[in-house]
Amino acid sequence: MLTPFTGRSSGYERISASGKKENPEENASFFSKVTYSWYSRIITLGYKKPLEREDLFELNEADSSYSICPAFEKNWRKEHEKKGSGYKRPSLFWALWNTFKYSLIKIALMKVVADILAFASPQLLKQMIAFCESWSVESWDGYSLAFALLLVTVLQTLVLQLYQRFNMLTAVKFKTSIIGLIYKKSLQLANSSRRKFTTGELVNLMSSDAQQLMDLIVNINLLWSAPFQILLAIVFLWQELGPSVLAGVAVLVLVIPINAFVASKVKQLKKSHLKSKDQRIKLLNEILHGIKILKLYAWEPSYQKKVVDIRESEMDVLKSSGYLTTFSMLTLTCIPFLVSIATFGVYFLLDEANVLTASKVFTTISLFNILRLPLFDLPTVISSVVQTKVSLGRLENLFCGEELNPENIETTYSGNHAVGFVGASLQWDKTGPSVLKDLNLKIPEGALVAVVGQVGSGKSSLLSAILGEMNKLEGTIQRKGSVAYVSQQAWIQNAVFQDNILFGLPFSKLHYEQVLEACALLPDLELLPNGDQTEIGERGVNLSGGQKQRVSLARAVYSNADIYLLDDPLSAVDVHVGKHLFDKVIGINGLLRKKTRILVTHSLTVLPQADLIVVMEGGKIVQVGTYGDLISKKQNFADMIQALDDTEKENLNETRSNRLKEVGNLKAPKKQHEDVLVQMDSKAFGETKHSRINKEKVATGNMKMSVVMKYLQAFGWSWVTFTIIAYVGQNALAIGQNVWLSHWSTEAKLITDSTQWADIRNTRLGVYGLLGFVQGVFVCYGAYVITRGTILASRTLHNQMLDNILHLPLQFFETTPMGQVINRFTKDVYVIDERFHYYLRTWLNCMLDVLGTILVIIYATPFFTLVIVPLALFYLLIQRYYIASSRQIRRLDGASRSPVISHFSETLLGVSTIRAYGHQERFINQNKDVLNENLVCYYNNVISNRWLAVRLEFLGNLMVFFAALFAVQAADKVNPGTVGLSITYALNITQTLNFWVRKACEIETNGVAIERLCEYEQMEKEAPWIMSRRPPAEWPDKGVIAFENYQARYREDLNLALQDVTFRLHTTEKLGIVGRTGAGKSTLTNCLFRIVERAGGRIVIDGIDIATIGLHDLRSKLNIIPQDPVLFSGTLRMNLDPLEKHRDAELWEALEMCHLKSFVQSLPKKLYHEISEGGENISVGQRQLICLARALLRKTKILILDEATASIDMETDNLVQSTIRKAFFDCTVLTIAHRLHTVLDSERVLVLDSGRVVEFGEPQKLIKTHGVFSKMMSEAGIHLNTDATK
Repeated sequence: MLTPFTGRSSGYERISASGKKENPEENASFFSKVTYSWYSRIITLGYKKPLEREDLFELNEADSSYSICPAFEKNWRKEHEKKGSGYKRPSLFWALWNTFKYSLIKIALMKVVADILAFASPQLLKQMIAFCESWSVESWDGYSLAFALLLVTVLQTLVLQLYQRFNMLTAVKFKTSIIGLIYKKSLQLANSSRRKFTTGELVNLMSSDAQQLMDLIVNINLLWSAPFQILLAIVFLWQELGPSVLAGVAVLVLVIPINAFVASKVKQLKKSHLKSKDQRIKLLNEILHGIKILKLYAWEPSYQKKVVDIRESEMDVLKSSGYLTTFSMLTLTCIPFLVSIATFGVYFLLDEANVLTASKVFTTISLFNILRLPLFDLPTVISSVVQTKVSLGRLENLFCGEELNPENIETTYSGNHAVGFVGASLQWDKTGPSVLKDLNLKIPEGALVAVVGQVGSGKSSLLSAILGEMNKLEGTIQRKGSVAYVSQQAWIQNAVFQDNILFGLPFSKLHYEQVLEACALLPDLELLPNGDQTEIGERGVNLSGGQKQRVSLARAVYSNADIYLLDDPLSAVDVHVGKHLFDKVIGINGLLRKKTRILVTHSLTVLPQADLIVVMEGGKIVQVGTYGDLISKKQNFADMIQALDDTEKENLNETRSNRLKEVGNLKAPKKQHEDVLVQMDSKAFGETKHSRINKEKVATGNMKMSVVMKYLQAFGWSWVTFTIIAYVGQNALAIGQNVWLSHWSTEAKLITDSTQWADIRNTRLGVYGLLGFVQGVFVCYGAYVITRGTILASRTLHNQMLDNILHLPLQFFETTPMGQVINRFTKDVYVIDERFHYYLRTWLNCMLDVLGTILVIIYATPFFTLVIVPLALFYLLIQRYYIASSRQIRRLDGASRSPVISHFSETLLGVSTIRAYGHQERFINQNKDVLNENLVCYYNNVISNRWLAVRLEFLGNLMVFFAALFAVQAADKVNPGTVGLSITYALNITQTLNFWVRKACEIETNGVAIERLCEYEQMEKEAPWIMSRRPPAEWPDKGVIAFENYQARYREDLNLALQDVTFRLHTTEKLGIVGRTGAGKSTLTNCLFRIVERAGGRIVIDGIDIATIGLHDLRSKLNIIPQDPVLFSGTLRMNLDPLEKHRDAELWEALEMCHLKSFVQSLPKKLYHEISEGGENISVGQRQLICLARALLRKTKILILDEATASIDMETDNLVQSTIRKAFFDCTVLTIAHRLHTVLDSERVLVLDSGRVVEFGEPQKLIKTHGVFSKMMSEAGIHLNTDATK
């Protein structure tokens, strides 16, 4: 039963060179193919153990993304070319049709055969009833009919399953081709288009709209098949009941305009739902990327409310949509009844002598049963077409979006300079203002060019122009040779450390080691758990800012390009590390000394070593020349140098005098050199994050009953009870209608008096109509209660998950790929919103159908009880065998979707870097690889479903056969009406049985969505936000901070990150915190905010132990300006004051103090200027100043500055430091800084090393002691006149 017609078994054992199982389908025999017996090995294996990805069969070549995507892209290009030939816009529909038309035609032909076979059964039923009415005929006629019924149903099963298999696999090809093009297009979009399509919207197009198209293709044949089935049914009904069938057709025609109205409403709702969903995913994406800021500022409730508000608008749409489905449910259940009552009524009216015989009744009912599905499916598929039209429109908008113009830059130039600008003006957006104006510059090959200027002067834009990322208005831009790019905010891949540096290039051991040494990464490798094979998390979450920047620099150096574009790579590292990088990589003795290097920098101490200095202001190049030339001109550049304090000037002069000398410490003994390297930035593994990246877990074993209970609890037990009552009621009434018809037809045969017949007929028709009406009421009631319960469950489960996620500690977000979390909020929430309740109610309906069918058949032919037991055993065996495998394949399928989204999100963040290196094709192939992994799971899922369907439908066919066989044997004892009733119900059970097991499996596999939504409940949460003990409203009023023997560690199994830290700060004291990165500086601030909880000791602020109060009571009373400037999409005002606590005047005052007022006033919408996602439409320096303005508004007694001015120029830095001194003169200020001069005016300095306090005192006293602090000052090249310092 489980493995009939097995093909050549050798195929099962074939293993490809890659170690994966090759597909044995091609070598299987014909019978093995049509019964899917070649797949039995996987089902058996899945029954014995939980399946893993390696156990699954590989794809056939034609089903692979490597075959699908290029074919579709070729047809889309053809469509695009038509645009210039008078077509308004390329059509995605025609591109898809031209790609898959032969597959669709083949599928349509299979569907025609399956539909015709479906109508053979009622004709055989008619003959069977006729046989029973005249049972004196030879009994072998009856047996022949029973065997013919078996043959037709088996053939129908095989053809239908073949159709389903090709249909499902073609549908996923549509989805794959769309995802492939979305990915490719996202790598080609111009910056103006990128602003229109945010990350959230692009992810939604990939996850939801591509899925919508796939769902339609699964049912697309119903557009012609449903009318075809309806037409065939009407033809056969005409044979039975004559012209009266037109009354039924009239009822159908009346339903069509109502369906059209419902479809148009669904279209409107779909648009509004997608809009809300896009907003929600976009906001969640930003929350997850900016979660550290939300936690530090205690903004979680504010942003949680924003998400919940958007979700409520989604719920309103789903509710309206649910009420509209009431009509669809009514169509499915009651239209056949309305059609039959209209037809029977007119049949009687046409001729008083017309009598309903068993033959007419049950042939008619059988035809009506066939009619029921196309009638239900037609409005559903029309609605799906409408929804997909919306999705196709959204996809066309993306695919027709503006791409980067290759004419922005001339890359084939072969003159004598590396980069050239001639009268060039550029803009980010075609509709926007000029950002760079009238650029004239020629950069010689092999030169080191420094680009300097204030925040927002256009330095980073200049590099973007060289990359061809900006829209050219006029002039010429030339570039000669290959490019390597180091962005200001390092982009790190979720890959092993080594792969982040190799970036797709072959491994060269010698060159690789040189790069690691030059970029000061060798000490980090010793601290990494698996050396350079350690996996780096998404966005480099388990690396420090300095490490990320150095990995990004190492990637560039390893690429061995001709031109190096370096966007302020030294700002994120300590001064001594920056000096090492400059000397070993960028400077005259560095690895890149023979390359063209264009360095954007705020570190003016490196300028004397530059061959050329470019000074920018307001998007223009205002000066170009050598250091000596520019100093002598006494203009912009000289003003910048003048802005430096005496210490910096002294260092600058010293650097200049050493311009052509060997740097002494480069020749230091190897041991000393190693000591310096060992002390380099090793934050991730020595200090914060000793983290392991959490891979997506694939659940195994049976779904716990608690999962369904969780859903039902969220659904509401009262609504569950009402749903069961509604479904039991409507099924009982449906059986009642058919039993009533059976008695009616039997009675009609016995009555000869026409008057008596007329009375009985009217009574029977009236009761039949009443039963149908009451059934309709139950159907409407069932749809209503299900909608109410579904909305309640969706709201509850989504909001609980959101709440749980926001309460998780920061380390969770640093070790979990964001794709995993976003997948919960997209795919899993979609399952809860729109699928799970459907599977539950369908399963309930199928169960009641199966029970009803068995009872009806036993009632008609009691002998049937003899075969029920063996058939039930077979059924349980198949179900048990199948569900174990199918459940696991579905789980693997679900888990294989996350990497598709994660890889896409990661690509969107690094699109400029990928384009700069010219690696688009490699990333497109990586996308095809992750798509293929998902396709393998999907393919195996489709085949396993077909394996089940063939066997279950074969069981159903046996039930039909035995019902017919026993009817033939008892033809002389059973009346024809009862035989008709029995076989009619048996014919229905074939599909119902398959549906029942499938839905049971769907519940199990989709229940994984509920498991995944609820899994965050079990995770360890942060301390409560608010506790019973609350500090006074004015706390802290003095700002006295005391660390008492404080200890902290990041995980139980790790060493202490802070050890016995003890110090006390007085009210309004200014403290500088220094130490080599990895010494524990950031850990100290993390402990103040309780991001890391104590392992011993305590922190006391103004007499209150911070561990005894709620996190929000603590964090809302502290102020921090973090190292990474995080902005959210929305207005500038919203970013400054998300809680809307301040007046506009206060905001302008804060902007003025941050030297941003003139910039904001120059914006068209001023405070209401729209900040794009991640703040990409303003410079990093401006972002950092906005974060400073935010802190000025949030005035508290304690302020922490965490590398707060790393991305701004020296002149602005001095102004900002002055602002901080004035604005926070009455506050306790803790400053962590890479630039040591920023802590020199602190009252005291705290020096950390390996998590311990090694020095603590006034800076000038510490310098005199010649200890650690003094050594750091020397290494940084800062020589102080201690008297001047005083």
